[in-house]
Amino acid sequence: MGDSSVAGALVPSVPKPEAAPSGDTSTAAAATTAALVLAEEAGTRAASASPQGPAAEGEGPADRDLLCPICMAVIKDAFLTACGHSFCYMCIVTHLSHKSDCPCCGHYLTKAQLYPNFLLDKVLKKISARQIAKTASPIDQFRYALQQGNEMGVKELDSLLTLIAEKKRQMEQQESETNMQILLVFLHCLRKQKLEELNEIQTDLQYIKEDISAVERHRLELYRTKERYSMKLRMLLDDSAAQKMWPNSRTPLSASCPGSLQNKKLDLKAQGSHHGFQRRDALTSSDPPNSPIQSGNIIARKRRVQAQFNELQEYYLQRRRTGAQSRRQEERDIVAMNREGYHAGLQDFQSVLTTFTRYSRLRVIAELRHGDLFHSANIVSSIEFDRDDELFATAGVSKRIKVFEFSSVVNEPSDVHCPVVEMATRSKLSCLSWNKYSKNVIASSDYEGIVTVWDVQTRQSVMEYEEHEKRAWSVDFSRTEPSMLVSGSDDCKVKVWCTKQEASVINIDMKANICSVKYNPGSSFYVAVGSADHHIHYFDLRNPSAPVHIFGGHKKAVSYVKFLSNNELASASTDSTLRLWDVKDNCPVRTFRGHKNEKNFVGLSVNNEYIACGSETNEVFVYHKAISKPAASHRFVSSDLDDADDDPGSYFISAVCWKSDSPTMLTANSQGTIKVLVLAP
Repeated sequence: MGDSSVAGALVPSVPKPEAAPSGDTSTAAAATTAALVLAEEAGTRAASASPQGPAAEGEGPADRDLLCPICMAVIKDAFLTACGHSFCYMCIVTHLSHKSDCPCCGHYLTKAQLYPNFLLDKVLKKISARQIAKTASPIDQFRYALQQGNEMGVKELDSLLTLIAEKKRQMEQQESETNMQILLVFLHCLRKQKLEELNEIQTDLQYIKEDISAVERHRLELYRTKERYSMKLRMLLDDSAAQKMWPNSRTPLSASCPGSLQNKKLDLKAQGSHHGFQRRDALTSSDPPNSPIQSGNIIARKRRVQAQFNELQEYYLQRRRTGAQSRRQEERDIVAMNREGYHAGLQDFQSVLTTFTRYSRLRVIAELRHGDLFHSANIVSSIEFDRDDELFATAGVSKRIKVFEFSSVVNEPSDVHCPVVEMATRSKLSCLSWNKYSKNVIASSDYEGIVTVWDVQTRQSVMEYEEHEKRAWSVDFSRTEPSMLVSGSDDCKVKVWCTKQEASVINIDMKANICSVKYNPGSSFYVAVGSADHHIHYFDLRNPSAPVHIFGGHKKAVSYVKFLSNNELASASTDSTLRLWDVKDNCPVRTFRGHKNEKNFVGLSVNNEYIACGSETNEVFVYHKAISKPAASHRFVSSDLDDADDDPGSYFISAVCWKSDSPTMLTANSQGTIKVLVLAP
């Protein structure tokens, strides 16, 4: 066969020989001799090349001469063809099982024309041994020497075994020392941590011991005071009984009965000693004196403590440690104690414990329907009390602001309560805010983005602001500056208005929809903004270009923000959580879970101690600000026959509002039902 170009891998350092017939043994022998000479030269060049040079990297010509043209790896079990090319045995045999030509030159080739290349194998082994000697570790060299069958004497083997055993013992010792060092470091760290925990526990136990002593002293004082009043009452009752027995007697009691006064004193003394023994016996027990059977109220309150014991414990220790640290920083002794001998932390915890255990449920005291015959849409979006808590206003998708008199709703039984004032609007309403200085002024925001200021007495709008380009979700009057109000909208803008001007006085552009805005009750400069970007932005209106702080933690849109005090801010989100923040220290305080809120505005209202919110389960939940679990809840149950068959899961609470700091609240659901609820034991 003549020369032909074959697509595939080429070995450029090997010249193409002339084609020879398969039976020409002299030509094959000459080719074999030439190939062996080339292999020796290539092996010498590869062996003399540096491991870091091109030959070691597979890039030099000497290294490429030793590669199989088929697998492109170093030739293994070299076989030579009649045409003078060397291949791995398995590579060329596999090739010839499919084709009958040389992969390099294309000449006709069969398996009978393959010859073992012993010299090339020997050269390759030498090259491999030299490379191992230069690059391999001593263990690899020793293993290679044993595999090659190198002869070694018994003495040499004994010395090697001794050396290996000694090396093994040395390495085991080093490894044991390392392990002991790591274990010792762990134990020291654990000891340090446990000592810190022990010191913290001992400090907490000292706080508890001090507080127990203070409470027992105060309890003893209360009992003594009670005994003194009881003795005085008995003396007054005895005197009144004696006067009734001798109403016309003018003779003094001491003159008519010389020994009566002394006998009375002796009786009182004996009675006092008897009560003294009784008091000591009572104080040694955990139950109150003179009450062998505790009332149901006390038992219920104790159960509430046990149910939330872990959270109450955490809050107590937190307040107690904080109070102790502030006491050490300021003055170490009696300055931080009040007149009862309580530390500030204990006094604060007692207040929380009292308010938390006082209530356990919500009781309905009144109910009314917000809907009417002409408007089927009854969702109440907002409920707000006026300045004096005498009136409350409702608004929603019915496009009406209705004002009710609270006392008549509570005290007058009626199926339908008529509003004292009703004002029609052009669009659905989203939020209301009463002015805290002027009883007749209320502001509203609607779905067209219009913010309106109303005069309730004249039932007319005083101002209309139409700068928002999309739906306005929230509006709020300032408590400290009655002419200022703020609004937020889906157009990603917060606008501050003044009732004395027709245009906004401050405009804040944000990157996400605004769901809620609220003034700080102690300042007209600070505003909290709840946004769809999952954050609360806290602005100082004197520098509105950037927020003072951004509170992050919610996983979805922040639907409401409300202030419990000047420093405490509550937020609600559609991630089904409420969060409490400290706007003074810019830090999170607590997370509240228990209700469900994933898509709707369900309302949020706060007072000094409690946080109320709605749920998409048609329930209203009340949380104490110190406890992350609900303190009470109430489910709306439809009393109408038409609604009895409806799925209760299709309704949700849409608005809530506390009546100042009282335990009374208003709440409404998406059916238009409004209930007056009160916290009860």
